[in-house]
Amino acid sequence: MARARALGRVVSEFRAGLVGRERYGVGVTAASNPFGDSPVPTLPPDTSPAAIRDALIDEERAEFEQAYQEAMAEAAETLDLTRVLNVLRSYHRIATLTQRQGPRAHRRMLDKVAEIQRTGQNPDGVSIEEVRALIDQRLR
Repeated sequence: MARARALGRVVSEFRAGLVGRERYGVGVTAASNPFGDSPVPTLPPDTSPAAIRDALIDEERAEFEQAYQEAMAEAAETLDLTRVLNVLRSYHRIATLTQRQGPRAHRRMLDKVAEIQRTGQNPDGVSIEEVRALIDQRLR
């Protein structure tokens, strides 16, 4: 019975904003939710899946959508978002680079990579001998 009265007094004090006043000299309440309205963090606007997709060029957009869908399907099975977050992180970097240098420059870079992979040669590259000669020349 005494416990019930004590609990009733605490509830009354809480409602009146008096909790902790005797011990601390001021009213004390529970801390607010540090997450705001939702405990689920929100992504910055340019890192959402839709924003990433929109920032990619066509070829990479299709690759992103495929990788993202596969990662989401895996997450639904495993309840692990690691692969989803890795896909978003990787393609966000590509999207940022694409936006920074522009879609045409990004496409030229991809074309150059494809040519180097196909031929084994960088048409704009210099040989190691030329690099060594340049270093020797500058050290003199």
